[in-house]
Amino acid sequence: MVEMILAHPHIFWLSLGGLLLAAEMLGGNGYLLWSGVAGVITGLLTWILPVSWEWQAVIFCILTLLAAWLWSKWLARQVKELKPADSQLNQRGQQLVGQRFTLNAALVNGRGQVRVGDSAWPVTADDDFPAGSKVEVIAVEGITLRVRLCDQAKH
Repeated sequence: MVEMILAHPHIFWLSLGGLLLAAEMLGGNGYLLWSGVAGVITGLLTWILPVSWEWQAVIFCILTLLAAWLWSKWLARQVKELKPADSQLNQRGQQLVGQRFTLNAALVNGRGQVRVGDSAWPVTADDDFPAGSKVEVIAVEGITLRVRLCDQAKH
């Protein structure tokens, strides 16, 4: 087995790259992807340009580090380009800040509920408001929306 690897090192690198890529598909966390790609490229380079095993290992390490660095740069650029709504994904309450709603029932002691789509959200305010009042969400405190009357809102 060792003799075959020494005689055909590209088979080793292609197999290692393939195994790492297969393991990445099973796990899916991204850690093995760039090592797998580097293994495949190292195997192809070793097949075309026979080099010693020391240089093969150096090529593999450099390609792994280079691929991971380029991926991190690309990913950082993608995160910067996220729209504000995308950055609040899975934070429904934060997406409601600035939205206006009509109270179905009066706020009593500054507490009540407002209908948002097909769900009811608890709301708090500094004052009591009658039913039918237009309110604007100014903050989110846990799962409770803090609201104020729309005519008090600054436009």
